[in-house]
Amino acid sequence: MTSAMEMSGLGRRYGRTWALRDCSLALPEGRVIALVGPNGAGKSTLLSLAAGLLRPSEGTLRLFGEPLRDRPSTLARVGYMAQDTALYPTFTVTDLLTFGGRLNPGWDDGWARDRLARLGLPAHVPAGRLSGGQRAQVALVLALAKRPRLLLLDEPLASLDPVARHDVMALLMEAVAEAGLTVLLSSHIISDLVDTCDWLVAVNQGRVQVSGDIDDLLSAHKLITGPREALHTLPARLPVVGQRVNGRQALLLVRLDGRPLGPDWTVRDASLDELVVNYLRQPGSCALPGPTAVAR
Repeated sequence: MTSAMEMSGLGRRYGRTWALRDCSLALPEGRVIALVGPNGAGKSTLLSLAAGLLRPSEGTLRLFGEPLRDRPSTLARVGYMAQDTALYPTFTVTDLLTFGGRLNPGWDDGWARDRLARLGLPAHVPAGRLSGGQRAQVALVLALAKRPRLLLLDEPLASLDPVARHDVMALLMEAVAEAGLTVLLSSHIISDLVDTCDWLVAVNQGRVQVSGDIDDLLSAHKLITGPREALHTLPARLPVVGQRVNGRQALLLVRLDGRPLGPDWTVRDASLDELVVNYLRQPGSCALPGPTAVAR
């Protein structure tokens, strides 16, 4: 598996506060990767480091096997779209295309103009007068027109209505199918990730909690329910990601790994939303071994 991005002990500190700490993982090339986590988890910091907008306080970051350097040849392989879809408000769409072409050596002007025309976006209207959905579409086309190998998207859907979200994601997935690029997409909207992303990275409190192929993660994790009195019958050292006890019933998300459970336990598949929520509720960086003791 070729890695689009590799981090080893990566961290970024602001004064005495660590926004990201001790991140080590490899993200495969050619995948659409969901980056999830609560506000302040370190998602935007991670994306800014990968885009070359920030320098790490510790650790290393490599793109496609090479150290990330503040050089045009390295940064030309990375496209970045910020959460606020920052566009010069007085520039028309045509101005933005001209500006992008002058700054990016691999700029595909014909593709960009064709795509904007197909989307029906006005060419001579200042960006500040476009709707939120239109600005997001323009920003995404600009990021894609530089023909990156890695596209970084920081909450691109956060402020959009359902129709605009659908249009932006349709544009993104069409570009992925055409170019086979790698996408790292930060989002709070798990439902928008289900049909688009095939790899998951969850971060919380500045640390990576889980990373892996979504199908493999969903296959390995199961939700089990049973009486709270039967918690002691679970296999020793069973990795428990999340546990909730309501009255006399216990609900746990576990890495089952094919281990048999007693007759008191019912097993079902977990959804992506259930997987993500359970990991993000944990303060640590991995699944916890064993069920938590519950007073009777």
